[in-house]
Amino acid sequence: MNKQIIECVPNISEGRDINKINIIANIVKTVEGVKLLDIDPGKATNRTVITFVGEPKNVIEAAFRLIKKASELIDMSKQTGEHPRFGATDVCPLVPIANISMEETAKFAHQLGKRVGEELGISGYFYENAATSDERKNLATIRSGEYEGLKEKLSKSTWKPDFGPTEFNQQIISSGVTAISARDFLIAYNVNLNSTSARRANAIAFDNRENGRAKLVDGKKVLDKDGNPERIPGKLKAVKGIGWFIDEYGIAQISYNLTNITITSMHKAFYETCISAMERGLRVTGSELVGLVPLQAMLDAADFYLKKQERSLGISESEKIKIAIKSLGLDDLKPFNPQERIIEYVMNADADKKLIDFTVKDFAEETASESMAPGGGSIAAYVGTLGVSLGTMVANLSAHKAGWDAKWEYFSDWAEKGQQYKNDLLFLVDEDTNAFNKIIDGFRMPKTNDEEIKVRQQTIEDATKYATEIPFKVMETAYNSIEVMLEMMKNGLQNSLSDGGVGVLCAKTAVTGAYFNVRINAKDIKDRTFAKEILTKSEDIYQKTIRLEHEMMEIINKNI
Repeated sequence: MNKQIIECVPNISEGRDINKINIIANIVKTVEGVKLLDIDPGKATNRTVITFVGEPKNVIEAAFRLIKKASELIDMSKQTGEHPRFGATDVCPLVPIANISMEETAKFAHQLGKRVGEELGISGYFYENAATSDERKNLATIRSGEYEGLKEKLSKSTWKPDFGPTEFNQQIISSGVTAISARDFLIAYNVNLNSTSARRANAIAFDNRENGRAKLVDGKKVLDKDGNPERIPGKLKAVKGIGWFIDEYGIAQISYNLTNITITSMHKAFYETCISAMERGLRVTGSELVGLVPLQAMLDAADFYLKKQERSLGISESEKIKIAIKSLGLDDLKPFNPQERIIEYVMNADADKKLIDFTVKDFAEETASESMAPGGGSIAAYVGTLGVSLGTMVANLSAHKAGWDAKWEYFSDWAEKGQQYKNDLLFLVDEDTNAFNKIIDGFRMPKTNDEEIKVRQQTIEDATKYATEIPFKVMETAYNSIEVMLEMMKNGLQNSLSDGGVGVLCAKTAVTGAYFNVRINAKDIKDRTFAKEILTKSEDIYQKTIRLEHEMMEIINKNI
């Protein structure tokens, strides 16, 4: 069964004392199975965003310990900062990441709040998807009045806390209160201006945030029939924003919360802010991410700007990340390290090194060693990777050829196909070795009685089938990838005909090598029906590949 994973992103009201910040953040490491992903302090805001992930029960325990430690080290009666706040652990949102629903995540939020109230004596509120009423869903509403207004707030029956003591006591004077939620992935995102004016930054925030600005006539707010201020909506849905001056950087920023990046993406917010700034005689100089960002948000930003530039989208992930960083100016204020800021990269940082992570030299050395893996199957997959990479290169060169601007999307589409084939084959490089290791593991299983022998035999049979299916998948993928090379040889840059030809030869080698592996593994499969079917399909792919190789040679001989 796949593990349930949630992310917790507590914001603590301390961004200047690094020693305190580290003590509070690192408390989560005392819980087994929880991974601390990021600590992002801000001096001017006097606020630190901490990010950690794990299975729900472990994350709840880690969050509880963090809230406790923050209440011990942060005295809210002495705290000041630019960011709105009302507690030592100001907010503690839980975010469903894998194999868990929002409804289940909200239940864990309620469990955490109950413990915080009962065991720590800290009061607080549930918001967003954990809210106990519609009136309490919005964080800004819950936090209105901030820490300084808590005494008056708690005196009102309408603001009775969802958990913890209901009176303004000594504990609340020291720790403030905490807001706990279950919410979608939120990106905290600041856009930098060539200005020191918080007022101008606020005006831009009002242009773009969903809540917009109050409607004014002759400088006075216009009220609706119920006496509430009428508002002029902003341009962007699912966006909250304010403007402020950051003394640390000496500039004004628009601080956005992108609460649903499927509705308003990071690059959309940046682009619209650039337009608003220019209309007001200002210029955006870059932007700043607070905490971590999903990989897809960065790739989407790169694709957005590549399309604007009429450039091919079929480039590598690493190149797209570089384009996103430069297009959004994420390195404007300080270096932006993707390995430390993109959530998928951080989560996989401690994973075992894969074959495809080796240098070319190290891969060759590992292959040449006396270890049995990587073997012919992994090498075949890698040769296929090189082949389709050549075809993709020709597509990208063609997309950027002078005079072919009208055809850039056509070549971009083919380059994207090539990148997908490349990624599939790269996965198979390691998976072929993993499949071989499964067979070895099966042979190492105990066989001291009839039951153990039976389990061992079935494990070896299943592993052998899988070790046959993987090279067959290499055959299929490498064969299909030839379409990229042939299309580029026919319609792409003719100076690169030889590159396309070499790409086809590599793909053919991959198909042939993987075919050998299918045949040698299939002979040991006890299920002969399965073995015969996969051998028949493999023979068909092999013969079709030979025909495509002949087609490639005809193009070469005709044009070179």
